[in-house]
Amino acid sequence: MLVAVDHVQLAAPPGSEDLLRTYYTGVLGMVEIPKPPVLAARGGCWFAAGPVQLHLGVEADFRPARKAHPGLRVSGIEAYAGQLEERGAKVVWDDDLPGHKRFYSEDPVGNRLEFLEPLAQTG
Repeated sequence: MLVAVDHVQLAAPPGSEDLLRTYYTGVLGMVEIPKPPVLAARGGCWFAAGPVQLHLGVEADFRPARKAHPGLRVSGIEAYAGQLEERGAKVVWDDDLPGHKRFYSEDPVGNRLEFLEPLAQTG
């Protein structure tokens, strides 16, 4: 039986680790977590925010995920979007998911990321 999502893996081009570190820690506010040595030798980097983990793995013939994406739940979505914009990230709002506020952004290598927050239920 499935009990949780452990992490989401995204691809990245060789040599992009420093760019990814700047974005995932400096823009998104995640922390880098160490990869096991045998996996670290392959390149890439891992990030976490609480129980959420994103793993960026090096792929020689990298193509960014334009449609596929992790959906990352946030609190205080408007303030969070403002933080991303202040730090140079593009934010594209989308009102098509009932019961949620959400926006899309891209990491510096072009991977699509979705950020969403459920709307408060009244009554």
